[in-house]
Amino acid sequence: MKTLRVGRITSSDRASAGVYEDLSGPEIEHHVAALFPDCALDWQRVLLPDEIGLLSGALVELVDDRRCALIVTTGGTGPAPRDVMPEATRAVLERELPGFGEIMRVRTYDVAPTSILSRATAGVRRGCLIVNLPGRPAAVGECLAVVGEAMKKALTILETEYLS
Repeated sequence: MKTLRVGRITSSDRASAGVYEDLSGPEIEHHVAALFPDCALDWQRVLLPDEIGLLSGALVELVDDRRCALIVTTGGTGPAPRDVMPEATRAVLERELPGFGEIMRVRTYDVAPTSILSRATAGVRRGCLIVNLPGRPAAVGECLAVVGEAMKKALTILETEYLS
């Protein structure tokens, strides 16, 4: 059985301060596990406040040091001033894949018209696919249902050295 090292980052001031429990991170694990039933998943978990430098640093660490093949983030994608995950992600990408965010917004609009407020994006750093998701737990599943097959195909195309 192949092992897939997956990073998940939750960007939330309140969850990182212990004001409430991170529910979106575990949702990522549930839905990603369903996408890769033939892989053993090695989870690398990060919970941080909405700080661009901390988030960019965590992305770099997960790719460059912890050797993740896939990173899925949740939170920080909206229009509020502290929503900085897309900026943190773009700061470390080698190639942006804006179609991920575009299709998530379009395909989830009928369920949640506020999805058009999301600025989520995706891209590649050193063979690792990084995908931003909204912070609402239900939106994690809705969006992964939309982009899951593309995520799997991207990992095949990237032929990442981090998938063993």
